Order: sequence, then C-alpha cells, then structure tokens
Amino acid sequence: MSTYKSLTDLEVFVLMQEGDKFAFEEIYERFNGLLYIYACKMVSDREDARDIVQEIFVYLWSNPNIQIKTQLSSYLYSAVRYKVFDWLDKNKSRTNYLQSLKDFAEKGDYVTENYIREREFASLIEREVSLLPPKMRLIFEMSRQQHLTQKQIAEILQLSDKTVKKQMSNALKVLRLKLTSFLLLAVIVLIR
Repeated sequence: MSTYKSLTDLEVFVLMQEGDKFAFEEIYERFNGLLYIYACKMVSDREDARDIVQEIFVYLWSNPNIQIKTQLSSYLYSAVRYKVFDWLDKNKSRTNYLQSLKDFAEKGDYVTENYIREREFASLIEREVSLLPPKMRLIFEMSRQQHLTQKQIAEILQLSDKTVKKQMSNALKVLRLKLTSFLLLAVIVLIR
C-alpha cells in the first residue's frame, strides 16, 4: 500500500511485528531485490541465493518478537550473510573462508581505536542513508553497497540513466551536508 512507502524502515518493522501483512509486504518490496543481489555475490547458484533470501523473509514473518538492535537493513544483510555461512557449511565450501577469517583475527587489527571510530562513523552513515527518501535510498544502496553501475540500476529499476544519476547526486549532496557537520565536530573533539 502506498501509505507504507512514506514510513521509515523502523516504523514499517514495528507494524509488521504487530501482524500487519501489508507492512511485511513493504519490507519485502524494499529489501528483496537488494538482498538477492547481495546473496548472489556470495553464492554462485542463483536459485540457492533466492532460497537463502526467502528463508530470511519467512523467518522475519514467523518470528514477530525479533529484537533488532541496529537498522533493519543491517539486520537483514547480516541475516543473509549468516544464512550463506550455513549454506557454505552444508556444502563443505567454507574452509577457505575460515582460513582467511583466522588470518584476519590473528593480525589483531580489528581491536584498534580507529576500528571503533570507523564502525561509529559507518553506523552514522547507515542511519543517514536510512533517512533518505525511499527511491533515493534504494538507488544509493544499489550503487554503494551492491556496487552496481548507474546503467545497471536504471535497468533493474526501469528508470532512465539520467534519473538514476540525479538521484545519486541528490543523495550525495544530502549525505555530504549531514556528515560534514559530524566530521567537523569530531575534529574539534580530537583537537581538545
């Protein structure tokens, strides 16, 4: 329903938890395509990728008491990632991944103060992105998170290249304005 389009991800999620089927459909519409593309980058078989995403949505609908401590988009991307790990485990293909994860953990780089700041800044960016208008947010996420070209985005969403370019430009302007003030504040705090 069109009234759900104007709601934030969190508002729609709360309605879905209350059993609102249309809210669930809105969440599905907002994230299904992006999650599928994300799963395809990790799983070579498109049907397996589709099944993984469908399992996430089935779980989301059948467990209305889920507690989400981050953005809904972060939760869904993490759920897909973990579901892919399960899939890899079942297919005995994760040994290379586990080795690279072990190598990363042994380096110890992930404990530094810079990492913590980076995560906080990433969280701030994610929050600001979630506040963009839905169409602009979708185009921005497809470009920055899924690494799709403007032409690919235009084809997927059935828009003109010019529309996609304008939406990206507007998204970057909005984010630049909001994040510049945060960066200035952070520099002032660091100087003191």
